[in-house]
Amino acid sequence: MRVSLMPVLVLMVAGVLDTSLHAQTTDRSVWDGVFTDAQASRGKPLYARECAKCHGEELTGGEEAPPLAGEAFLSNWNGLTAGDLFDRIRKSMPQQAPGTLSRQQNADILAFMMMMNHYPSGKTELQTQTEILKQIKIEPKPGG
Repeated sequence: MRVSLMPVLVLMVAGVLDTSLHAQTTDRSVWDGVFTDAQASRGKPLYARECAKCHGEELTGGEEAPPLAGEAFLSNWNGLTAGDLFDRIRKSMPQQAPGTLSRQQNADILAFMMMMNHYPSGKTELQTQTEILKQIKIEPKPGG
């Protein structure tokens, strides 16, 4: 009786790849240019329409809504990831209709928030997959 090892090898390789993907660390930072200027520009009117009423036009927060820029924002999100923030926005905003914006709209709003926090833009748009965004750490400016 001859047994093929191919299915076993395929399962072993799949297991190794799955483990390595889940073991990825947050080796990128908001300081690495993780969004584009064009994406932040698309996010600006979306933010104005969907978020500014509660969080303020300058992202300074409101009576019941936290600031989305500046030191107060950083103290709330320091050490977390862009994926954590993306998921919070995606699942709970806008307050009057949570979850109604597309992943792309949420990513564009997040890019606008990053621009307003003076994070540098880059050549690649902010992704719409939470798993990828969880690799981008929110942190203070290095050496700052």
